[in-house]
Amino acid sequence: MAGALAGVALALQGCAPAGYNQDGDQVSVANEAAAAAETTPTPDASEGAEETADEPKKDVPITTKLTAKNLPRMGQAVVDQEGWILYRFDKDTANPPTSNCVDKCEQVWPPAYTENGKPDLSGVDESKVGVITREDGTKQLTLDGWALYRYIGDKKPGQWKGQGVGGTWFVIAADGKRNVSCLPTFTPKPVEPPAEDAADKGDGGDSETYNY
Repeated sequence: MAGALAGVALALQGCAPAGYNQDGDQVSVANEAAAAAETTPTPDASEGAEETADEPKKDVPITTKLTAKNLPRMGQAVVDQEGWILYRFDKDTANPPTSNCVDKCEQVWPPAYTENGKPDLSGVDESKVGVITREDGTKQLTLDGWALYRYIGDKKPGQWKGQGVGGTWFVIAADGKRNVSCLPTFTPKPVEPPAEDAADKGDGGDSETYNY
């Protein structure tokens, strides 16, 4: 019996992706993500920047494809054209579809922006894909009514460090439901917004009560 319980404990621990410590804090921080982005720029983020200088959030790539993919331990998730895991936020609403992730939140959880609302699909039902207009006028993809996001705490495509963050962020499956088949054994905190963005807002980057 003791051996079986130990095996279960190991299996649960194995569900937490690399990058966490025992206190539930993510070891990786947003500044590291920013530094990585500088050395390996995203083509979509930089290409044509001059032509779109007056458009909001131009530094975040447009999501042009949604693919249902099976991940080890996690099971089914939805990824974008570059393989980044997409998430949903429990503080959003699906009926009507609404995003409540703005300001600091969207710095940490970049929305899945779209230009025409018609991404290429693989394993995702077209009838479940929609679009909402955000407060700043940009368009964001939804899946079964839930707004889609990346997470800057993920350092490479296929990582899912955003799973369970704040008890409100979850990997999204192709049907729009939360994928809760593999959860950390604690409630992770989100990474901080990038320092340069926090400085621009003059708030020092304090995440306060982690409402995102």
